[in-house]
Amino acid sequence: MKTVNPLLVLMLTSGLSLAGFTSPAEPIPTDCRIGAVALGCQAWTFREFTVLEAIDKTAAAGGKIIELFPGQKLSPDKPGVVLDHNASAALIAEVKARLQKDGVRAVNYGVVPIPNNEAEARKIFNFAKELGLYGITTESVESIDVIEKLVKEYDIRVGFHNHPRLPANPGYKMWDPKYVQRVVRNRDRRIGATADVGHWVRSGLNPVDCLKILRGRVISVHLKDLNEKSPDARDVPFGTGVCDIPAILRELKHQKFAGNISIEYEHNWTNNLSDVAQCIGFVRGLGSQ
Repeated sequence: MKTVNPLLVLMLTSGLSLAGFTSPAEPIPTDCRIGAVALGCQAWTFREFTVLEAIDKTAAAGGKIIELFPGQKLSPDKPGVVLDHNASAALIAEVKARLQKDGVRAVNYGVVPIPNNEAEARKIFNFAKELGLYGITTESVESIDVIEKLVKEYDIRVGFHNHPRLPANPGYKMWDPKYVQRVVRNRDRRIGATADVGHWVRSGLNPVDCLKILRGRVISVHLKDLNEKSPDARDVPFGTGVCDIPAILRELKHQKFAGNISIEYEHNWTNNLSDVAQCIGFVRGLGSQ
């Protein structure tokens, strides 16, 4: 007897079209977790190197996932080739091969401007789908209607990222989690925040309080520890600075956070591998608290 898919029956009997249907997105696999979270690097950490080198370094530091960013050079032997959402199938295949070789999973892409133009924005979502990404990171609030339409179609999450407060530019509001919460609160649940905890500290905010404001809307995290609470603070290994990393992770666990945590280490650019490894080791030492 042939098995009938009940979802297919429901769609046919209710008049729904199969053409626009996408199955639910795969969660980030459990084998990407270190402790209780899917942990690795934002490739920006290794911006002085190439994409393939960033993947290698993420693996060498002990990371399980990587968040790619647009415009990074592909490899030392192809200095004129960059990775972004206009990449050819061959280029994407080369990146996938290195990811598989190193045991690292690409889960996110950004920070990338998403045009307020469906055809152009679709290129970014197609790229994300081809790589099997969990999410996209942006600050393009003006494109929220296009983003929501494509989030529903592709079942790929989008997080709005925060840079620090800009006193000279009061029009920049993304630093404020209350503003981000207002932007996303009536939108599809797959639209939320990419929480950069270090930039919150640079803005004079408490990261745990910010996460609570965005409860249920945290798509992904850029995790940092800083040497001081000031706009000019620099990154330091986890557990040696002013950010309460254990409290941040406890709050994320309380919220049943299922996204990626990317270490974005913006210091000691050409020799930061041991610092990043120390960060990963710190989270590993916390276990599944």
